[in-house]
Amino acid sequence: MITRFSLYGFLKNLRFYEPFIILLFREQGLSYLEIGLLYSIRDVATNVLEVPSGLLADTFGRKKAMLFSISAYIVSFVIFYFFSGFSPYAAAMLLFAIGEAFRTGTHKALILEYLHITGQENAKVRFYGQTRAASQFGSAINALLAAALVLYTGNYRYVFLATILPYLVNLINLSMYPKELDGKFAQKGSERTIPKLKSTLINFSKIFKESQAMVAILNSAGFTAFFKSTKDYLQPILQLSAVSLPLLLHIDDTRRAALLIGIVYFFIFMLTSYASKSSEKFSTKFRSTSRALNITFSSGAFMLLASGLALWLHLAPVAILGFMALYIIHNVRKPMNVARISDAVSNDISASALSTESQMTTILLAFLSPLLGLLADRLGIGPALAILAGLVLVVSFVFKIKDEGKNDAK
Repeated sequence: MITRFSLYGFLKNLRFYEPFIILLFREQGLSYLEIGLLYSIRDVATNVLEVPSGLLADTFGRKKAMLFSISAYIVSFVIFYFFSGFSPYAAAMLLFAIGEAFRTGTHKALILEYLHITGQENAKVRFYGQTRAASQFGSAINALLAAALVLYTGNYRYVFLATILPYLVNLINLSMYPKELDGKFAQKGSERTIPKLKSTLINFSKIFKESQAMVAILNSAGFTAFFKSTKDYLQPILQLSAVSLPLLLHIDDTRRAALLIGIVYFFIFMLTSYASKSSEKFSTKFRSTSRALNITFSSGAFMLLASGLALWLHLAPVAILGFMALYIIHNVRKPMNVARISDAVSNDISASALSTESQMTTILLAFLSPLLGLLADRLGIGPALAILAGLVLVVSFVFKIKDEGKNDAK
């Protein structure tokens, strides 16, 4: 199954539009505030659907939820390709949100169910680190293929059309997952719907009574929201750097930017693939997983602060290096976060718990994305990033996990 899980992550991350999404929106005449609002629409819609989707996945089948998710993604890509403007993009973002809501947490729960069935629950960080490494390798290949596509066509829009193909292949891959991974509630087909949903809700309510679970969820959600709201701003930095370089002057600016973006993102995701695979080894360098998560939280904020200040001072190469470090830190943290959260709840509601983490993330993203867009329009990207990073540093104490020593993740 690890091959199928890894294949899912690899194909899921073949999102050819990702390295160029902000550039595409800017090319269509959208302001940074409008882009932030699009992100907010996506995040609010995901937030509304997040916990219900997790409950439905735990109750009726995680595999079915994943198939529905991939289908919603594909429809959103079709809209992005054939239409343009804020309103059509908002509709596409709503469909994308449906895909996100039914995916986030659900596939992790499939993996955790497999580990539970096979008696490998102590290998959560290592196992999830390996599958996430495959996802990040997919992102690295994605960067090269996306750059090649834009170089060939000279147009960002085709990346949405190309993304449909790997998602169709993923539908086939997911359809071959074993039925027993759906979870014990979903397998009780003879039970009536209301009793099954009631059982899931009773177990789900226990999440909010566990302080350790809630703090772990907030720590993961806080950093993820901060990362996701800022990570795409690397694209305009790379675009400006590509245009200013006295290289490949015989091709247009779009192709030059695509080439640099593809190369940089390829190296970033090769590094993050290694970082994900090394997450377990990295965590052992600290007294506890909690301490590792707290330190990396602050470190990530410092990296973005350095990037914002460097860009403010017109030191683009330093800003790019800061972003690369932020990507690495995020991917070192993610397997540890998943293991920490899953250790704090029962296996039967793992999809619901991880969906709650995703819901917390989207609540924060709905606030941070428009704020960052507004600051970027008013002050510039560098000052905007620096201000947001400073804010995250100030509130990082709220998301600090209590350090209980070496056994806190067991």
